[in-house]
Amino acid sequence: MSEEIFKKVVSHAKEYGFVFPGSEIYDGLGAVYDYGQNGVELKNNLRQYWWKAMVQMNENIVGLDAAIFMHPKTWEASGHIAGFSDPMIDNKDSKKRYRADQLLEDKITRYEKDGKTNKAGELQSDLDTAMLENNLSALKNLIEQHEIACPVSGTRNWTDVRQFNLMFSTEMGANAEDSDKIYLRPETAQGIFVNFLNVQKSGRLKIPFGIAQTGKAFRNEIIARQFIMRMREFEQMEMQFFIRPGTQKEWYAKWKEARMNWHKKLGFGEGKYRFHDHVKLAHYADAAVDIEFNYPFGFKELEGIHSRTDFDLKNHQELSGKKLQYFDTDLDETGKAFGNYIPYVIETSVGLDRLFLATLCSCYVEEEVGKEEKKETRVVLKFPAILAPIKVAVLPLVKKDGLPEKARGIIDNLKLDYNCFYEEKDTIGKRYRRQDALGTPFCITVDYDTMNDESVTIRYRDTMKQERISISKIAEILKEEISWNKLLS
Repeated sequence: MSEEIFKKVVSHAKEYGFVFPGSEIYDGLGAVYDYGQNGVELKNNLRQYWWKAMVQMNENIVGLDAAIFMHPKTWEASGHIAGFSDPMIDNKDSKKRYRADQLLEDKITRYEKDGKTNKAGELQSDLDTAMLENNLSALKNLIEQHEIACPVSGTRNWTDVRQFNLMFSTEMGANAEDSDKIYLRPETAQGIFVNFLNVQKSGRLKIPFGIAQTGKAFRNEIIARQFIMRMREFEQMEMQFFIRPGTQKEWYAKWKEARMNWHKKLGFGEGKYRFHDHVKLAHYADAAVDIEFNYPFGFKELEGIHSRTDFDLKNHQELSGKKLQYFDTDLDETGKAFGNYIPYVIETSVGLDRLFLATLCSCYVEEEVGKEEKKETRVVLKFPAILAPIKVAVLPLVKKDGLPEKARGIIDNLKLDYNCFYEEKDTIGKRYRRQDALGTPFCITVDYDTMNDESVTIRYRDTMKQERISISKIAEILKEEISWNKLLS
């Protein structure tokens, strides 16, 4: 998919109620978006797919919904206060500000598109090293070495690279004198770590077990771009899997495979995904990998899988003075109980907004339909049926003679189980096209024959095939076609 098609996807998302610019009547707010009536349905369905696969299908993984506001010491223990920042660089001519690492990542993407894979690999390695070592001068040198120019001015007149803290801060308290400085959470994981013992003890859970959570996180990005790819307010779906120290390699490999399989079941094409192993690791990790997705603008991170050792629980234990240990009654090879220890953690973290964007880009299709003399372009969103915002549209052929009442009666029988849509305006062909653009997998047309024999026409989105069926069979067909088993089995 070209970047030109990507522009069409962004335009389509607004026109059909998927994503709107935030505060648009006030000329918008940078890197903030609102999900419209169809976008929120798609987003909920994607979240449900993750939740079912992660929690419902695993007996040893449970859910949590931690508060966005947390005690400030939480972020001291996690290391965010001291080191949660991005490298910033300004172009002196355009006065535009950029993230230094993003400029270099864009150059890597251009090298890959030009077939210069060796250069791309070398630059990626140098970038990873510079970021891990927090070497700002090395980032500046790489920008100069690879002759990266400002996209606006076209010049290479850069400032030095400096750090920019990403956390949003606010104050909590009845008045200014007594208020405390707190932060909007930059990630959802810490809510899981501080509740580790609460969940373990109340649920009587035995290691290995996981805690899953979805929720909003906030980062004051230097520059956000590529639509909903990088925003200041976004949603994460994270799971922290607590394990016995020494078993992390085994569990890391298992979750790496499981998460890639989960993505591929969406049917967007195996070639759309790749692993990017972190050669240089953060100080708290002993293994890390990204699942990258091939967006129209290149491969970008969709999900991260990290072996975090005992870093988080250990730091929270030290700073809070509360024991965050697990007593393991299982026996080792010598017959002794493992006893008390701080668990190690395997983390899986996927961006829901990025998954939404990957879904929208993958399912957007333009195709030629009709006979030679009457060919036209059909725009259709070919979502998996279970993920579609609207599952079935019921359309009376005309707005009279009892057809609308009959159509609404069908909807009344279906709407408890499926998100339905009723429309009676325009020709049936135009209504079909609108439902194609919304990604609705099934349309039911009520006509005059329906009034005589209780039959309707069902139309299938992807093939445009139409067949006559009894009203009594509608629910049976939808149950077979719209099923979580198609994704989860």
